[in-house]
Amino acid sequence: MLNVISRQLRSHPALIPLFIFIGGGCTMSLSYLARLAIRNPDVCWDKKNNPEPWNKLGPTDQYKFYAVNMDYNKLKKNGPDY
Repeated sequence: MLNVISRQLRSHPALIPLFIFIGGGCTMSLSYLARLAIRNPDVCWDKKNNPEPWNKLGPTDQYKFYAVNMDYNKLKKNGPDY
């Protein structure tokens, strides 16, 4: 299969940027999916030791990928402890 792809790329060099951008897009989407699976507090991998990880988040914990004009160090907890 790689032999067929390399032959096509040699005969049609305009396809090289297409393969580069599709490969980069696949890599970025897989890395973001892995980040969501590992870092998101809504995902629970270990139900015995930490069944509700979202309850142990402090008010200063940033779990969003990108926060616009939000300083998490100055937030205070408004709710009760469970």
